[in-house]
Amino acid sequence: MKLKNLLIIIATFFLAVQIQIANADNPRVKIESTKGDIIIELYPDKAPVSVANFLTYVNDGAYDNTIFHRVIKGFMIQGGGYAPNYKKAETRSPIKNEADNGLKNLKYTVAMARTNDPNSATNQFFINDADNSFLDYTSKSMSGWGYAVFGKVVDGKGIVDVISSVRTGHGGPFSKDAPRKAIIIKRMTEIKS
Repeated sequence: MKLKNLLIIIATFFLAVQIQIANADNPRVKIESTKGDIIIELYPDKAPVSVANFLTYVNDGAYDNTIFHRVIKGFMIQGGGYAPNYKKAETRSPIKNEADNGLKNLKYTVAMARTNDPNSATNQFFINDADNSFLDYTSKSMSGWGYAVFGKVVDGKGIVDVISSVRTGHGGPFSKDAPRKAIIIKRMTEIKS
């Protein structure tokens, strides 16, 4: 019985090491906000265009001093597109929608925000605050495209919870979903190993 338990422990250890090695190549980004830090892991193997786009904005400093401008508890927190005075941030060309990559809009995953045009994502992203299966890809149709998940929160889930619980109201172009007190993304950096 003890040998069997030891073998299970050893097998579990090696599985954990393999998982860490498999994820070691995935880029990570640190979001430093006025509510605390969030670390997200990106999936270039599943969403190469979205990850490259996001990292370009990160490494250019384009997200620095922007805000989480839209917060809906039990749904998502959205950022990257506006300065604290609601001046819209400059964007690059829109990217193709990669929502058909098999990743789901589960709680704490990170996805590209977009307009009604499926291929309109630029700089805005959101962190799911719930399992939002209605945002998942179902077909290449206007109603089925979904929102492309390209990463997940691996540290700072409590910070996401804090942000999702702030009081909201009118702010800039948002009639009710803007945090009453600005939540500033002070800086975003790619974590180099």
